[in-house]
Amino acid sequence: MHIAIVGNIGAGKTTLAHKLAQYFRWDVFLEEVDDNPYLKDFYADMPRWAFHLQVYFLNGRFRQTQRIKELVQEGRSVIQDRTIYEDAHIFAANLHESGQLVERDYQNYYALFETMIGLVNPPDLLLYLRADLPKLIGQIEKRGRDYENSISIEYLKNLNEHYEQWIASYKEGKLLIIDVNELDYVKRPEDLGGIIERINGKLFGLF
Repeated sequence: MHIAIVGNIGAGKTTLAHKLAQYFRWDVFLEEVDDNPYLKDFYADMPRWAFHLQVYFLNGRFRQTQRIKELVQEGRSVIQDRTIYEDAHIFAANLHESGQLVERDYQNYYALFETMIGLVNPPDLLLYLRADLPKLIGQIEKRGRDYENSISIEYLKNLNEHYEQWIASYKEGKLLIIDVNELDYVKRPEDLGGIIERINGKLFGLF
């Protein structure tokens, strides 16, 4: 099976991916952030680096998704932190609508996305971590990445709006929405247990 976790910056995707991978014995595929050569420059000057960053993410996500497809065909289960769909429907769309990604670059990018998406299998289950701005800001501050210090509240707000719009129309497969605003699955085992129970119910109809 292929399970994917989606959600805004700071929603807790990577932490949850690790914990679910450990519990279910799934392979875990994380978003390439630390080695991204464009991310720091992007947050400092979005119009200058928006197209470069989005193409980098799109290429990496496509290669990752193809590898996941191979593993699933081999009978293994995989959990993925963020999907190729978000690259286009959330981040590129938001940059385009806010004027950070010009029309010519956006159309070029989206044509590339449409070519790739025809070769991609959607996840068997999509987990959407819904988080309000205070939760996101608190999580971002807690992890202390220097390049994230310049992320504006308006940027996070716009991303949240795009996520809600996308999730409302998502028809690619099974969907589980998890409101994480009051959850702490690092310190409270019962919070993680509740998520695991809901996943089992969605995947296997056990609960």
